[in-house]
Amino acid sequence: MCKHQGGLFIKDIEDLDGRSVRCTKHNWKLDVSTMKYINPPGSFCQDELVVEVDEENGLLLLELNPPNPWDSEPRSPEDLAFGEVQITYLTHACMDLKLGDKRMVFDPWLTGPAFARGWWLLHEPPSDWLERLCQADLIYISHMHSDHLSYPTLKKLAGRRPDIPIYVGNTERPVFWNLNQSGVQLTNINVVPFGIWQQVDKNLRFMILMDGVHPEMDTCIIVEYKGHKILNTVDCTRPNGGRLPSKVALMMSDFAGGASGFPMTFSGGKFTEEWKAQFIKTERKKLLNYKARLVKDLQPRIYCPFAGYFVESHPSDKYIKETNIKNDPNELNNLIKKNSDVVTWTPRPGATLDLGRMLKDPTDSKGIIEPPEGTKIYKDSWDFGPYLKTLNAAVEDEIFLHSSWIKEYYTWAGFKNYNLVVRMIETDEDFSPFPGGYDYLVDFLDLSFPKERPSREHPYEEIRSRVDVIRYVVKNGLLWDDLYIGFQTRLQRDPDIYHHLFWNHFQIKLPLTPPNWKTFLIHCE
Repeated sequence: MCKHQGGLFIKDIEDLDGRSVRCTKHNWKLDVSTMKYINPPGSFCQDELVVEVDEENGLLLLELNPPNPWDSEPRSPEDLAFGEVQITYLTHACMDLKLGDKRMVFDPWLTGPAFARGWWLLHEPPSDWLERLCQADLIYISHMHSDHLSYPTLKKLAGRRPDIPIYVGNTERPVFWNLNQSGVQLTNINVVPFGIWQQVDKNLRFMILMDGVHPEMDTCIIVEYKGHKILNTVDCTRPNGGRLPSKVALMMSDFAGGASGFPMTFSGGKFTEEWKAQFIKTERKKLLNYKARLVKDLQPRIYCPFAGYFVESHPSDKYIKETNIKNDPNELNNLIKKNSDVVTWTPRPGATLDLGRMLKDPTDSKGIIEPPEGTKIYKDSWDFGPYLKTLNAAVEDEIFLHSSWIKEYYTWAGFKNYNLVVRMIETDEDFSPFPGGYDYLVDFLDLSFPKERPSREHPYEEIRSRVDVIRYVVKNGLLWDDLYIGFQTRLQRDPDIYHHLFWNHFQIKLPLTPPNWKTFLIHCE
């Protein structure tokens, strides 16, 4: 299977040497003689297959699977009392789990935006969300994306309980890499190794697993209480490389799609409105079928689609909101029910699932308690002001009075020796050039800043970015996810090739500490 997003390989008809295969999902091409991808260049390597000779001297090609870590020290499920294990949905990817006398919370994003100003909460969280967070015995944060690691939420929590135990996986880029810069005072962050049970009490343990596609940043979790497993695959593209426990009591995963700037923020060439609409429709359907197949294969007793409840609610992102169609959780659940006996749950904020009741009798009317009649489900107003004010403050920063910031920033970023020329244009809200804004070229082959495009053959990208967000990102040394996943850019590229090394660097591999602007300004005087 393709290491990118688990697609199947077929023969590449354009390959005359018979050495490459093409993935049916995104047309990535793999050279099987080297196990390296040739499109996009410089991306992953596939693991080499093990060759064995069978009894009839035939060759077997095998992908080795190590033992499943959750099978170590297995426990038999015990009966659960009614009310002993309760799962309450708060919003997006945030669940509040009561497990005996312990409480555990997943991925609290309960206030403010994610990805600079591009994502806002679709659901209105229960009014007591902060009390719920404060009462938790432990919090699990799956990865560093701001719809899971929400500094506005954690700031409110830290004001009340800075020593709350928070658990994260030992990813290559630390989940809390930006904690000091954020100003949020949290004092009890625990980084745990992958694939090892963490004992909370005699009945409760959990295990964090890495993603097979983005092991440097993405994780998922198995929580086990009295032998009953809850599997939360969060945003993982191929959680644990595709090997997961089957027949768990409850499984939850993302489902919606739309968590990328592609293709809505692209224009030129094939990127017509018709092409984009058709692509989005096809991709969402593929995702829906993939999730339904995964659930059918793993056969959990109960399945819950979550972690896709966001909306592009700022008025300036009206185009994205209208074109970035997301999957409907009920459509996925209906698809699952058509093909299996799995019980499904479409969560509403404040709704609680009683695991003991549901395992005993899925038709029990008290198995899922919906929020009281009249509870507000969907948000209809967002406090844009304070967050946009913070971003806008960066526009007038002293750094940007000196054009030499450009060289300083890209030298700090550390990406070079790659044949790509990028034109960066600062824009207003409507992606028109910002009056007095910067418009410059970066040649990443030698990290130079030419006045015009070089005469050699080179791939070219044009990136228009809203001035408040790009300057905020530059000033604070933040990852470009705020720009790309947050829909704050518009892109054109020639040829139409995804430059994995470039985007991977600016989205995941930038230095852990921001540029030293203080020293820069002293040198400018």
